[in-house]
Amino acid sequence: MAVSSRPHRPLRPVEGPFVATHDDIVQLNEVFTEAFTERYRKDGMHGVRVPPLNPAIWRYAIDDAGDGALCWRDERGRIVAFNMAHVSGAEGWMGPLCVRPDHQGSGLGKRIVQSGMRWLRQQHTRVIGLETMPRTMDNIGFYAALGFVPGHLTVTLTLDAALGDRSPRLLSQLHGLERDDALEACRRLTDRVAPGYDFTRELEITDTLALGDTLILGPLSDPRGFALCHSAPLVEGRPRDELRVLKLVLAQRGDLPSLLGALSDLARRLGTRRLAVRMQGDCPDAFRTMVSLGARVRWTDLRMSLHGFSETPSADGLVLSNWEI
Repeated sequence: MAVSSRPHRPLRPVEGPFVATHDDIVQLNEVFTEAFTERYRKDGMHGVRVPPLNPAIWRYAIDDAGDGALCWRDERGRIVAFNMAHVSGAEGWMGPLCVRPDHQGSGLGKRIVQSGMRWLRQQHTRVIGLETMPRTMDNIGFYAALGFVPGHLTVTLTLDAALGDRSPRLLSQLHGLERDDALEACRRLTDRVAPGYDFTRELEITDTLALGDTLILGPLSDPRGFALCHSAPLVEGRPRDELRVLKLVLAQRGDLPSLLGALSDLARRLGTRRLAVRMQGDCPDAFRTMVSLGARVRWTDLRMSLHGFSETPSADGLVLSNWEI
């Protein structure tokens, strides 16, 4: 998340929050690119230029956030900051969020985070979290001053795409009542493994926008697990190169190799080179399973939660919930 802890300085008035819509995607992309490029520059990586996101990914982020797609505008009506706050039942998280560089240091970063926290509390979430770059000390300090505490790293792991023995069972192949029943079965499974969590909206939006699919493991009426994944490229104009898992739920952790095998098969069938899974650090057995299957470590993020609103890992099953889009 691109924010700043520089000393305050007077700036032109900023109004908000407003609710962002699809019509704002161009401006959101401009702020995103400028803010995160500046963040990398401050971290000493002067040659890094963060590219704009795929507009389809922005549509997913806005639709998923709904009224939590918060943005702030200057006197000309241009977006200068935004915070996408998401709710999946009891789980709430923020991202992406950033402030345009020319408005950093004005207190706007604190304002947008507090607005997101307030909105998530109003939705009665038990979890309020975000992820940030672990090497960026001022970001961690900024969020800590707002009541967030550091948790585990989220480690992005990749496996090569590989065809399996059988075709995966996909939500996109279902229609009518069969599709509705499968969605409800996935909701029941999620609530059983992580009481109060509900990823139904994310599954439906992904299907509607044709960004990827949901792979279901086991009988449709009583699945052993499922994984929501996107194959649409994150960056505008780039080819599809990986299948990204956004949500993964298993009743039993022992089924992880079977689910990963089916996902690797799906990645190959969709024409991507690899499967990417963002593994939360409080799932050491799942991490070791992926490494034993040949997974490579690609990236790390630091998971932070508002004090008193932290996650509780499942005792038996497994829930991986991506706090990035």
